[in-house]
Amino acid sequence: MSKRWLFLSAAAVLVVVSLALVLLPGDKSGEDVKTEAGHASTAPAATGSATNSPSATGTSTASASPSAHATDASRKPSATPSAHAATPSATKVRQQASGTASLAGRIRPGVTYRGVATFYDADGGGGACLYDPGDEVLTGAMNTADYESSKACGAYVLVHAAGGATVTVRITNECPGACAPGQIDLSAQAFAKLASPSAGRIPITWNLVSPSISDTISIRYKTGSSRYWCGIQAIGHRNPLARLEVLAGGTWRQLPRAGYNYFLSESGSGCGGSIRLTDIYGEQLTVPALAVRPDVVQSTRLQFAQH
Repeated sequence: MSKRWLFLSAAAVLVVVSLALVLLPGDKSGEDVKTEAGHASTAPAATGSATNSPSATGTSTASASPSAHATDASRKPSATPSAHAATPSATKVRQQASGTASLAGRIRPGVTYRGVATFYDADGGGGACLYDPGDEVLTGAMNTADYESSKACGAYVLVHAAGGATVTVRITNECPGACAPGQIDLSAQAFAKLASPSAGRIPITWNLVSPSISDTISIRYKTGSSRYWCGIQAIGHRNPLARLEVLAGGTWRQLPRAGYNYFLSESGSGCGGSIRLTDIYGEQLTVPALAVRPDVVQSTRLQFAQH
């Protein structure tokens, strides 16, 4: 019996040992599973933080990123309005800069022109521009190309002679035919400030100027004007005039300019209404409604800025 008991005890011990050996790998694999499960649960989190790196950008970076984005967002809207708010003045500068070229025609600010000067009896400033003859003696007749169908009328130009002498004249007339581009036929008094009249013809350079003057702009309706047809002339503007518009039916309507320096409303539209003047720099002046009084010079007390 004791031998048998010993045998059974040994067998029992063997079974226990076997079970222990079986259970130990199983436990280890269980731990591995837990660990992998732990990694798996962290991995998504890691992936989550990877995926969440945007959200991480949205979290700590978080609040940093969103607030950064929010700041950008808040800046952009406010920047946009202020950009739009600034746009009018920026756009205005861009219009004056780009508009100068388009509004000015052939005679442009900042450009030096070369030609010759001759002279004639200017008869006190009258001529193709249909300004009244008067006491003005320093005037010039612009060659046909640069006269440009009266666009040069009223422009002030500074004329330089080769010897250094200069004179500023106002363009009141056209020099047709023999006058080449760049040439100005000066009044005799203006020519005499550059050279002796005996010279007859001298090389010159000239450029547009915006002088200091005390005069203000006046408006004149052409003879024969009425509410059915009118011609409108601006007189005494410091800078060359680019456009003349009339207010008709609540809309500004640009009038065409005739070669004799009147802006014409063939249908009578806007005759007697408000007038808007634009110079080659883009500045606009609005003249309140004036009565249609043919051949009467009416003061506006307005003037373009000096440039």
